[in-house]
Amino acid sequence: MTNSVELIKNLTKEDYLSGSANLHIHTSYSDGNGSFDTIASQARDKYKYFSITDHNTVQGHIDNPDSGAITGVEFDVWYKYVFLHLLAYGIDLKNPVMKPFYAKDKKGTEKDIVRILPVRNFKNLLDAIHSAGGIAVIAHPACCWALNMDKFLCEMRKLGVDGVEVYYPYPRWRKYIKFSTPEQIEKLADKYGFIKTGGTDCHGIKL
Repeated sequence: MTNSVELIKNLTKEDYLSGSANLHIHTSYSDGNGSFDTIASQARDKYKYFSITDHNTVQGHIDNPDSGAITGVEFDVWYKYVFLHLLAYGIDLKNPVMKPFYAKDKKGTEKDIVRILPVRNFKNLLDAIHSAGGIAVIAHPACCWALNMDKFLCEMRKLGVDGVEVYYPYPRWRKYIKFSTPEQIEKLADKYGFIKTGGTDCHGIKL
């Protein structure tokens, strides 16, 4: 786990922009359309580094231990009035501290309305990720419903969030929801010393 965490810390802007790294991919284990095996196979051919980050579940990684993917998961969680997605990388899949935060059934990994309803305690989730040896990264922050992004990211850093997803496109509905620009997010990430990550947030059958 430590090796993948250190790897992510050392990835650069060029790694993401050149297409060498993609740390945000979904499969049919959550709301993606491609099977884990198919997506992982494509990713091995296309990227040097990749992570599969299904919503609220790591079952795909458990069932496919030799996929070559960096262990990842994308949690749906609330922080005060802000609903956000928190990416966790490099967690120990066998660590029981994470179990309470995983979806209890398939609906909890794929249905938007179901995923929004459960109340995961943000700080408890963050502490669990760290206890399991992982790092926590805010996914597509420009889409978070935070009225003051500078204040929001400052609070996130004080709470112990490790990184911010900076290099990503605006697929699906996110092209309409932009509370900040990627450029603004990158400047704030540098201001608060976040690890900067990126990925396509692919949900399709082809990367």
